[in-house]
Amino acid sequence: MADKRKSAFLLPALVLIPAAWAAAGDYGTVDAVAGDTVAVHTPVPHPEVTWVPEDYITEIGSFKRGDGAPVDTLDIGDGYLQLVLFDDYSWRYIKNMKKVAESDVFTDFWKENVINPYDGVELRDLGYRNSICLVDSLSQFVCPYAGKVYSRFGYRRGRRHQGTDVPLVTGTPVKAAFDGRVRFSGRTSGYGNLVIIRHENGLETFYGHLSRRNVESGDWVRAGDVIGLGGSTGRSTGPHLHFETRYKGYAFDPEWIVDFENGELRANVFVLRRSYLDPSSRYVPGTIDEEDAIYGEDEKIIQEEMRIEAERAAMRWHTVRSGDTLSEIAGKYGKSLSALRRLNPGINADRLRIGQKIRVN
Repeated sequence: MADKRKSAFLLPALVLIPAAWAAAGDYGTVDAVAGDTVAVHTPVPHPEVTWVPEDYITEIGSFKRGDGAPVDTLDIGDGYLQLVLFDDYSWRYIKNMKKVAESDVFTDFWKENVINPYDGVELRDLGYRNSICLVDSLSQFVCPYAGKVYSRFGYRRGRRHQGTDVPLVTGTPVKAAFDGRVRFSGRTSGYGNLVIIRHENGLETFYGHLSRRNVESGDWVRAGDVIGLGGSTGRSTGPHLHFETRYKGYAFDPEWIVDFENGELRANVFVLRRSYLDPSSRYVPGTIDEEDAIYGEDEKIIQEEMRIEAERAAMRWHTVRSGDTLSEIAGKYGKSLSALRRLNPGINADRLRIGQKIRVN
């Protein structure tokens, strides 16, 4: 039988091999000896049939500890997370943004040229309780702007106010509350310069009246990124941040999840009840335990929705006419001035406008 080690050789070359190999077979003409190594003239094997001795074993190697440079990325679980290995022997999880971008959250009802893209989504289609994870080990929260709330969510002078207003100085940086993708960035008559960000949990946050927008539709942002500068564009009486939180197109009081005065998130997981999506529903201060004790059962949630609906149906409004004064309106409906002020927070008795709606019960 022909020796395969020889039949595959094509060209002569000078190579270094262990002395033991040279003694075990014909590897060519010995040219020099240096300790346990010999230099021999031997033909070069063709790359496709290179022969490796049967008893040749590659030793387990290691790499020198480095300064923290990434050396490998591994997919794990469902593909939404990846594991990054670093040369300082450490590791950490990261989000697989390609997978995130392909998820239903960022494909369904995605329109970059409208304020509310959720056409056809009815309130009754949403669950009574919706558990929403706000932060986890890979996602954080940063308060868009910390300060005392000036105007709260709810009806204001007879009109719906779907967010929270926090006064600021024009030019103040406004930050993204959570990781997400910019769905809308543009100018509108009401909001002025507006940025809308959709987040991985399905929530959308609105940042209105900006003096400048730093992001465009389609941009990915991380919590804390400066998405614009505060201002007073659009329908505004002074520089402030108008901040909204919406779920499937329906606004709810941002103070359910954000303590603006302290710049903190109230809880890592938020249970959004369908009753909160009613424009008359405002944040009720209290601990999570107290709130769960009151509204923990679905039957009580339904009752709360019915109560809010009945209260809204019973509301009466007076439309201001020429010559009307607040005291005359109070007398007409058998109310005191202080009662009307409580029903209409922020009302200015000296500056009533014709056509203005004033709640009277």
